[in-house]
Amino acid sequence: MTRILIADDHALIREGLKQILGMAEGLSVGGEAANGTEVIAQMRRERWDVLLLDMSMPGRSGIELIKQIKEEFPKVPILVLTMHGEQQYAVRVLKAGAAGYLTKESAPTELVAAVRKVAAGGAYMSLAIAEKIALDFRSSNSDESPHRQLSDREFAVFLQLAEGRSISEIADQLCVSAKTVSTYKARVFQKLQLQNQTELVQYAIRHHFLNDDGEPSA
Repeated sequence: MTRILIADDHALIREGLKQILGMAEGLSVGGEAANGTEVIAQMRRERWDVLLLDMSMPGRSGIELIKQIKEEFPKVPILVLTMHGEQQYAVRVLKAGAAGYLTKESAPTELVAAVRKVAAGGAYMSLAIAEKIALDFRSSNSDESPHRQLSDREFAVFLQLAEGRSISEIADQLCVSAKTVSTYKARVFQKLQLQNQTELVQYAIRHHFLNDDGEPSA
């Protein structure tokens, strides 16, 4: 039986994921976590075969959390479940140590297959994201978008700024000081050649990090 830990700060999403996985033979959801601290505590307390991890939770989350988990529990495969469907985000997640990357939009149809694949030691990525990465790689020499030059931490700050979070909210999310976030923000604006928040949001929409309504792109 494959034991799965679900980490998502939305109870309704966790319940939906449990229902999907509960109908699959050989899979068992043995625990839940609503933030990064709970994830680490659960990982230290019990043995897990797969961690199903949302990328945007309170406290430490995202790429930083993946790196910490892989340092402490290198053998536990991480399947990332996220609203972000942009290929650059997927590449960064996989480089951080995740075994799979799945958008929440694709979860109802692909989740079971993805969990089984990473549990067996493989890697999983939805076809749509894989195609984006392939096309992106093919055109990378002629289209070097500025956001590719951001560090992982700068990229995390960029995404949260685009979603409308304040400096203090981002500081809490990343477990750093507001001054540190302000420094990252300045670097983001410099590297992306942006003048204000409006331009940042427009950049995020143009590169499909947000949809036209200002919501994270699935």
